[in-house]
Amino acid sequence: MAFHTNTSVVTATANDFGYDLIFERQVSSLVNEGDVVIGISTSGNSPNVIKGLEKAKEKGAITVGFTGQKENLIEKLTDICLKIPSTDTPRIQEGHITAGHIICYLVEKELFE
Repeated sequence: MAFHTNTSVVTATANDFGYDLIFERQVSSLVNEGDVVIGISTSGNSPNVIKGLEKAKEKGAITVGFTGQKENLIEKLTDICLKIPSTDTPRIQEGHITAGHIICYLVEKELFE
């Protein structure tokens, strides 16, 4: 489930509670203990992603961060952090996309083969 794709929820949450809570609110209602929550932030310091990951940890989820190479808050917060070895935003995002595709492949292979 991608929390950023439901524009109605994102807009309503941002309008009523603030943009920093758009992921925290969804994690609160949709994540269960043992779920895996991946937070993606090029800088690793996006407040809305951090709040979502903090709520996920609070609920007992496994937390994963995708960031760039600079030291950041998400790497200190998550159980696993994939730091793309670059400071160039497009290269970091390409690394995140590639990692996401690899993870999907491995999960599908494990579940359906």
